[in-house]
This record gives sequence, C-alpha cells and structure tokens, in this order.
Amino acid sequence: MKKITVYCGSNKGKNPVYVSAAHLLADEMIRRDMALVYGAGNVGLMGVIADRMLEADKKVYGIIPQKLVDIEVAHRGCTELTIVETMRDRKWLMAERGDGFIAMAGGIGTFEELFEIMTLNQLAYIKKPLALYNVNGYYDKLIDFLSFSCQEGFLHQAQLDLLIVSDDPVELLDKMEKFEPRYIEKWEVK
Repeated sequence: MKKITVYCGSNKGKNPVYVSAAHLLADEMIRRDMALVYGAGNVGLMGVIADRMLEADKKVYGIIPQKLVDIEVAHRGCTELTIVETMRDRKWLMAERGDGFIAMAGGIGTFEELFEIMTLNQLAYIKKPLALYNVNGYYDKLIDFLSFSCQEGFLHQAQLDLLIVSDDPVELLDKMEKFEPRYIEKWEVK
C-alpha cells in the first residue's frame, strides 16, 4: 500500500481529539512513506491531514468537484489537484487511486463514501482494505447498527468482517497491509 484514500470531515469536530488523531494518522503514514488521496479540502480534518502530509514533503493527491473550487475550499498546496465535474466523478477517482481506505470522523459525505467502498468491496468491484479510524468511539454506534443489520438478516457477517476497525493508526495500517479479501461467491436470499 502506497496511497491511502482518507475520508473525513470538512469540519474539525467539537473535541480536539479528532485533530490530534488526524495528526497521528498522518505521522504514521509519513513514517511508512505513504501518499494521501483525499477530497482536496483546505478545511476541517481534511485540511489538517493534508497540511501535515505536505509539511513532511509527502505526496498529497486532492480530487475535488468544480463546485467546491468555486466556493474556495480547494487546497491549492496539493502535490496534484484534480478538478472534476461531479461528486460521483470525485468518489470514483478516489476509489481508483487509493490502495486502501480509511474513514475518520466526518459527516454525511464521509458516511456515503464509507458505504460506497463497502459495497464495491462486497461485490468485488474492488479488492482493497477499508478501515474505520474509530477515534473517541466515533463509529461505535454505527458498528452496533451494522451488527444489528447482520442479526436481522440484511447484511452478511462476511461483509461486516471486511471492515477493519481500530483507534490506533499503527494497528489500523498494520491490519490494512495484511488484508486478505474474502468474498461471498453466492448470495443467500433470506
């Protein structure tokens, strides 16, 4: 894994632990000589992680739709800034360019990206690790809900098992590097 696509908030959140965690993740990616692929924002956690990577002279690939460039949230310091037409184009390029995916704390856009990658992985359109950087228990209730969905027969446990979860960036990246995809060959209708 050389390029990690990170999904995260365009806000920093109320608790400073999220900014600290973004720094820790960036520091571990820097230590492993990895590049960042992200949504090219200069705001929120997006800007925090990009700035940290750029300060260490690491490659940062930003992908952003023109509409967001127009409202001045594009990070002009990116190693490479790709401007696309739509959010759909942005998400697809981010999925193509990353060797693995990490969802940090974020809002509805982060959730959408997380679920899209889960779907692409479960259907084997891609075969790349997906991780939740579960800082401050941010994703605990979502993980509980996904487990409930398994219990209710709407999600296979094998699908949920593809999701890597940790609040430690070292453990997270170690698990991602050891990721071995498992896919359901035949869907069981319940």
